[in-house]
Amino acid sequence: MAERPLHAVRGFLLDLDGTVYMGEHLVDGALAFMALLRERGLPCLFLTNNSSKDAAQYVAKLARLGLPVPASQILTSGDATASYLAERQRGARVYVVGTPALEAEFQTRGFVLSNAAPDYVVLGFDTTLTYAKLWQLCDFVRAGVPYVATHPDFNCPTETGFMPDIGAMIEFVAVSTGRRPDLVVGKPNRLIAEQAAARLGLPLSSLCMVGDRLYTDIALGATAGMAAVLVLSGETQAGEVAGAPHAPTAVFENLGGLAEYLRA
Repeated sequence: MAERPLHAVRGFLLDLDGTVYMGEHLVDGALAFMALLRERGLPCLFLTNNSSKDAAQYVAKLARLGLPVPASQILTSGDATASYLAERQRGARVYVVGTPALEAEFQTRGFVLSNAAPDYVVLGFDTTLTYAKLWQLCDFVRAGVPYVATHPDFNCPTETGFMPDIGAMIEFVAVSTGRRPDLVVGKPNRLIAEQAAARLGLPLSSLCMVGDRLYTDIALGATAGMAAVLVLSGETQAGEVAGAPHAPTAVFENLGGLAEYLRA
């Protein structure tokens, strides 16, 4: 994306897991990068596909790690999914396969949580998953109920390796039912980028996505017409970049490397 060099960026969208922190530790350079944004008056929004937590939980975690931010600065795929469906059918009956935090996000927007004749089924990154939940989900999907997933990530990076993420659950349902989600809201869907841009009050073309995944963060740059910076602090290894369908605007070891580049 040589036509959108980083010096022209007016705002940043930052992934969290594997980009800003790993487990309970900030990635090297995260504080330096945030300090640089404050110095230059550049806004940022934390844009995460992880729908197992809500904004309040991320606020608490970031504060615990020494990076206090307001809830308005965080957009999760769960939040984006609930917002999108509320625009289309507020008050609908929804069967949510997700954590209590994701269920609460849907209830806050006026949805009725139900496992009887739902208008939609929503699959999130459910760290409270049970076989009974998956079985019920498959029954509804097989019956043709509109099926929405919050995001497509296969794994969630941690300090000790990778947790199976929603992508693995999508494959389970697909093998059982022969059906994939009708809509996947999170990155790389342009839909979530549009919500983020609206919250920042900036056009998509002026933003830069920064993340550790080629198939979500970097792909979002292509689908939304933004610059996209890859950091190698999470899921992606340097050797994977050459064969990626979408080339990143730039690659850095971590946020510290991006901060040094911008200062130079």
